[in-house]
Amino acid sequence: MNIEELRDYCLQKPGVTESFPFGEDTLVFKVGDKIFLLTGLDSPSFNVKCDPEKAIELREQFSEVEPGYHMNKKHWNTVHTDGSLTNKQLRDMVDHSYELVFKSLPRKQQAEIIDGN
Repeated sequence: MNIEELRDYCLQKPGVTESFPFGEDTLVFKVGDKIFLLTGLDSPSFNVKCDPEKAIELREQFSEVEPGYHMNKKHWNTVHTDGSLTNKQLRDMVDHSYELVFKSLPRKQQAEIIDGN
């Protein structure tokens, strides 16, 4: 999965916005003003939020998954996209991150996102 495919996949999700709050080289995806994924434009990796237990499981299962670089290592993983993980596995990690962040939003905000307002 390259940066364009990752970007397209993230932007398909309801309520997602993209921005560069950390400088012109770091692309950030948010839902409801909360980050669920960030990546360097020239980086073969991305950071995603993860349930702490699942984060450990993924790190043990895949050498391409490491504790989140410059992030809270309990809740974030850095995922390397060098071709070893399938696109489905990568999308599953993006989906998990999005769902965690979406579910953390207030119910009213969740409803607004679902309704498209």
